[in-house]
Amino acid sequence: MSQKFERVQAGEKVFDWLLLLLSVGVLIEAYRIDGIPGLNSPGSFPMGLALIMLASSLVILASHRYKQRDPKIRNARHELLVFFHQHFQLHIVVFTLFAVAYLAAIVWVSFYVSTFFFLAVMFIYFRQGRVVSSLIIAALAIATIYGLFTLVFRVYLP
Repeated sequence: MSQKFERVQAGEKVFDWLLLLLSVGVLIEAYRIDGIPGLNSPGSFPMGLALIMLASSLVILASHRYKQRDPKIRNARHELLVFFHQHFQLHIVVFTLFAVAYLAAIVWVSFYVSTFFFLAVMFIYFRQGRVVSSLIIAALAIATIYGLFTLVFRVYLP
């Protein structure tokens, strides 16, 4: 009788180890807030979350211990290529680049202008060139944000 092993996605075990390292880093930073906190100290909530994150990453790492990668993946280089092919598709790369540009634009242009352009460009891209309706949707979104935050909540947006 042959055993049937569950498969992990390309790069999943590497991601598990990176998650563990991140969890340790978050725990160290939470500890730096005020050491071992009391229940009502400022560091108790971050410390508790960091411990939950660390425990979760250890459970995930242990649960993937006996999983094997797809037999079609020949070596680590091929696994990296499969990972990039699965997770860095064109629409994801385009959105990421525009999101980074949007975050940089907020510094030089106002929030409303940069958000309008970001939404308009993304709507036009993802709706495959429907320019007029995308501009209308972006304008309505900005008007709603302006109305809620500036007029109702009286919050200043940069």
